[in-house]
Amino acid sequence: MTVPSLLAVFAHPDDESLNAGGTLARHAAAGAHTGVVTATWAEGTPRAAELTEALRILGAGTPRLLGYGDARAPQSAPGATRFLDAPIDESVGRLVAHLREFRPQIVVTHDAYGGLTGHPDHVHTHRVTMLAVQAAGLERLYPDAGEPWQPSALYSASHPHSAIREWGGHIAATGKAMHSVPDERITATVDVGPWLEQKVAAVLAHRTEVERGAVPALIANLPAADRHRLLSTEWYIRHDPVSTAAAQTELIAGK
Repeated sequence: MTVPSLLAVFAHPDDESLNAGGTLARHAAAGAHTGVVTATWAEGTPRAAELTEALRILGAGTPRLLGYGDARAPQSAPGATRFLDAPIDESVGRLVAHLREFRPQIVVTHDAYGGLTGHPDHVHTHRVTMLAVQAAGLERLYPDAGEPWQPSALYSASHPHSAIREWGGHIAATGKAMHSVPDERITATVDVGPWLEQKVAAVLAHRTEVERGAVPALIANLPAADRHRLLSTEWYIRHDPVSTAAAQTELIAGK
């Protein structure tokens, strides 16, 4: 069976490895075409170079950068607009161009909370991706961005409430908030244990984040058993861009 192509869209370098590194490695190992679009940081910056190494480890091609500035790091894209401040139509159009060029069957991004930490760039990436996946299949939207392409499914990376029992004590030590969803909202639970070594190596390739004590530093300091317990499962919520329901003549059925 052919494994569907997969394009991940995340806010910052390291988000792809932390949230979907195992899924990317799993799809690549099965022969799928995989890639990553990153909303912030520019070519030529140290974190862009680290992203290149992380994607090599995951088998996810070369970086695709939208080139916007990180909300909290002015050095991320000197002279560029912050992602949060860019016109939404412009941001969606840039992402539509990548979707139409890559032509993924599956798109993965942050959930509506922006993941456990709720970073504003994460939340905005979710919104932009939701709009872009819909727009990519409509020929009259962004006609200069390439031939229309409609992904079959969009998955948002999330964490169920039950996982917080495992992650809680570790994330709490960093002072970050934790955002999770009811377990019944999760529609895909992916075992990435066989690809855990690749996932961890990709996370640690983001050396800047390890050195400044961000979440990759937490992972760098975990014992192997804890890494396996915390990182060998990835959770997603599925969104279907195109309804498969039968057409109806009424929006709401009459009495």
